[in-house]
Amino acid sequence: MESMSKVAMVTGAGSGIGRSVSIALIKNGYRVVLTGRHESTLQETISLAEAGESNSLAVAADVVDPESVKQLFAETLAAFGRLDVLFNNAGINVPAVPLEDVSYEDWQSIVATNLTGSFLCTQEAFKLMRDQTPQGGRIINNGSISASTPRPMSAPYTATKHAITGLTKSASLDGRKYNIACGQIDIGNASTDMTDRMQHGVPQADGSLAVEPTMSVDNVANAILYMASLPLDANVQFLTVMATQMPLVGRG
Repeated sequence: MESMSKVAMVTGAGSGIGRSVSIALIKNGYRVVLTGRHESTLQETISLAEAGESNSLAVAADVVDPESVKQLFAETLAAFGRLDVLFNNAGINVPAVPLEDVSYEDWQSIVATNLTGSFLCTQEAFKLMRDQTPQGGRIINNGSISASTPRPMSAPYTATKHAITGLTKSASLDGRKYNIACGQIDIGNASTDMTDRMQHGVPQADGSLAVEPTMSVDNVANAILYMASLPLDANVQFLTVMATQMPLVGRG
C-alpha cells in the first residue's frame, strides 16, 4: 500500500476510467484530488470509494480554461501541500462521421479538451512538482489505442491522441531536470459507458459493423496503480492494456 503522503490528481474523475482509477488510488492509500466539470458526479465517485476529507478533494474545473486549471492546482496545493501523480484522463469524442463532414465546432471542442486540457494540466503540474520538496512527480497521460491506430471516421479524436504521444515524449524530456517522470497508457475497449456501443456493433475498416470484445475497467485501474507506484528513477514510458480479442493487431 502506498504511503498516505502520496497525492494524486485524476481529471475526468466523475465517470468511466477516471472514476475507476480514482477509487483504486484512494483504496490503495493515496490522497486524491478528483476533478471534472460536475461536482455531483465527483461526489458520487468519492462516495463509492468510501473516502473522507482527509484523503479526497473534489474540485469542479474545466480543463480547457487556463484560469480554471490554475485554480485547480492552487486548491490542490492548499489542501495537500504537494502533488505526486497526475493522471491526465479527461477526454471527449464526437459522433463518427466522414472526415469531410466533421464540423469546425466539433474539431475545436475535441482538440480543446483532449489536447489543450492535457497540456494545461501538465504545465501546472510541472510548476508545482518543480517547486515542491522533495522535488518531482509523475504524469500519466491517457493516450488510447487511437494514439497509434485509428478507427474509421475518427480524425479529430485520433489526431488528438497522436498528439498526446508527442506531449508525453516532450514532458518526459523536459521533466528530467525536475525529476518528473511522464508515461502514457493506451487503453483498448475498457468496459465503460463510452464503450457500451460496442455491444451493438461499431464500424470496421472494411465498412462492416461488428460487436467488439471489452474488458473490465479494473484492469486499467490496476495498470495505473503499477505505473504510479514506481520510484521516480523508473518509468513506464508506454503501456497498452486492451481486450485480448479486440481488432487492433491487423486492424484495417
